[in-house]
Amino acid sequence: MPLLLLDLDNTLVDRDAAFRAWGALFLADLGAPAYDLDWLVDADADGMTSRWDLADAIKERYRLRTSVVDIVDELHEGQIASTKFDPMVGAALRIAADAGWVPVIVTNGETRQQEAKIRHTGLDRFVADWVISQEVDCRKPNPRIFEIAAERVRMRLRGAWMIGDGPEADIGGATTIGIPSVWIHRGRRWVEPRFGPTRVADGAIQAVAEVLAADPQYRMR
Repeated sequence: MPLLLLDLDNTLVDRDAAFRAWGALFLADLGAPAYDLDWLVDADADGMTSRWDLADAIKERYRLRTSVVDIVDELHEGQIASTKFDPMVGAALRIAADAGWVPVIVTNGETRQQEAKIRHTGLDRFVADWVISQEVDCRKPNPRIFEIAAERVRMRLRGAWMIGDGPEADIGGATTIGIPSVWIHRGRRWVEPRFGPTRVADGAIQAVAEVLAADPQYRMR
């Protein structure tokens, strides 16, 4: 039974769409112009900006009297509420599990928010477990976080695959631990010369299909 390691944001769920949906509502409530959504998305930097730094930027731009703590809470709760799960992704994970793969989420981020996304979307019903960087005090591409994922389900990394959209965190991490990977390109070109994905896909469903296509036991069925 091989291990299937999966990123969360912009892999199993569309974080970009969730952030934009939340941002549009948030800005409308403030009375800000709709085009400010582009500023908000740029400031978020695909989730790489600290929530505290983003909250500070929002507070300063709109001269809000709301506390930074309250804005951070809005960022957390609003995005969780806006995060949707594609049932077809769930079906793909079921097919992988039926084929003998053990899906485990490995995600960078804050424990409260990432776990809330997993439970809110119902993803917890489709995976064996999950590992969140804040919880275990190490982030992808650190090999230790992948080792912890394997330990959680009492498996080895040998034979595992990694699926994710992050060139460094996901594909670089997979390269470091010596396992194959599928990169979800999100319309981007691969530019990292030091390493590369084993396969490329346009979303989680195709990525799971790529892993199954590479599984000789699955092909023989």
